[in-house]
Amino acid sequence: MNEIPHWLEKQSDLQPTNVAIEYGEHQSISYSELREESRKLAKGLIKKGVKQGDHVAILSGNRVEFPICVHALSYIGAVVVCLNTRLSPEELAFQLTDADATSFIVDTEFVEEGHKAIELTTLNEDTLVTMDHLPKADGSISLNDQLSLDDVFTMMYTSGTTGKPKAVMHTYGNHWFSAVASALNLGLSARDKWLACLPLFHVGGFSLLMKNVIYGMPIRMLARFDAEVINNEIRHHGVTIVSVVTVMLQRLLKDLQENSYPRSFRCMLLGGGPVPKPLLHKANERNIPVFQTYGMTETSSQIVTLSPSDALRKIGSAGKALAPATLKVLVGGRIAEPYETGEIHVRGPMVSSGYYKKGHREAEYLATGDAGYLDEEGFLYVVDRVNDMIISGGENIYPAEVESVLLGIEGVEEAGVTGMPDDEWGEVPTAFIVKKEEADISLEKLNEYCRGHLAPYKIPKQLFVISQLPRNASNKIVRRKLFKSVEGEHGYEH
Repeated sequence: MNEIPHWLEKQSDLQPTNVAIEYGEHQSISYSELREESRKLAKGLIKKGVKQGDHVAILSGNRVEFPICVHALSYIGAVVVCLNTRLSPEELAFQLTDADATSFIVDTEFVEEGHKAIELTTLNEDTLVTMDHLPKADGSISLNDQLSLDDVFTMMYTSGTTGKPKAVMHTYGNHWFSAVASALNLGLSARDKWLACLPLFHVGGFSLLMKNVIYGMPIRMLARFDAEVINNEIRHHGVTIVSVVTVMLQRLLKDLQENSYPRSFRCMLLGGGPVPKPLLHKANERNIPVFQTYGMTETSSQIVTLSPSDALRKIGSAGKALAPATLKVLVGGRIAEPYETGEIHVRGPMVSSGYYKKGHREAEYLATGDAGYLDEEGFLYVVDRVNDMIISGGENIYPAEVESVLLGIEGVEEAGVTGMPDDEWGEVPTAFIVKKEEADISLEKLNEYCRGHLAPYKIPKQLFVISQLPRNASNKIVRRKLFKSVEGEHGYEH
């Protein structure tokens, strides 16, 4: 079998007293303590009836019990089902049922939602365990000391920006190769400390738990995103790498004001979709090392990343496929020409083989559903989601391109664009703006600016000034909900 030593056992053996995770105000847990707590929980769960192959759902925010539960379940050989804390009880019930969950571990903060979800399933109330009352046990109960890279380890649901969410199955090997591929690109330093501010139930956050035990690298875990706290951690507490999405970087820059990051800070890994060019230029002016990256739940986090040597030369690019991965862009089944936009296809050992109950992927490459193009050197530029594309009078409009231009307008803090039905053109682009406090934003001002940056058919025909954009737990704009967010807001028509 394709086995490796259990990664937490290995780190506990190599560096037992070293800090594994920092959390809370001034708390930390070492690798030996993380191992001990995880093994005790594994034995307690076994006594409670959890067995190898069971699907155990976890509904939790970023707290130290989350990784303890994850590692405990790996010692048992059970599958971790990660649930989004923003879901309604009805949505949770759907995923619990769809995933065939047999047990349900719930953060105390979400107990009410957990119980409501249980009531909508066939699960018994005693299958729900709260994190404040996790069962711990000692004794000579056999636990896994080896991990099979071919075994399914986690199930994470797609964000559901289009249609019903599906459970992506990740093997231990998917997580292993994702971590190794990232290290081959970004390198490793003995001084590295990666800050986890993305939700741990999301693949971007979960991947840091894997890097933590595969690299033996400490992570600093935050309960939630807080720009002031993160900037303080980078500037004064040794954080060298942070994973963020666009809106997080915008808020970090705003909070940073005229301050700067120390030279020891080496990477702001920026993913979560296309990134506005003005934001990248602003970060570059502040000497912030932003490395764009591209990935998705199906690729166990990043699969394409811009290497440090190309970060400035190829600003705006997500880079090239990581060492064990390959990619291609297809248009109507053929390989796209340089700069020709098509659908991104990827393959590699970090790519999931399929979705639970949906069968395994038969194609050699995964069709990502994302639109992008390669330049003449093979660098990937992610344009948008294929399903978010607006078709206006037969012309393709990618919302992310328009949003990037809108963010260059003085006074615009955030921007979202989607299509609005139109009798003449089929669809026309509509803009949704979150403005800065004292800013004066009008459709006329928007049009005047856009005329110098966009083709006429790409210029928004209607403008809504709203208080906030609808986002999912990954902080991605949910464009299909933009019109639902405008009730009581100001609209301006062309």
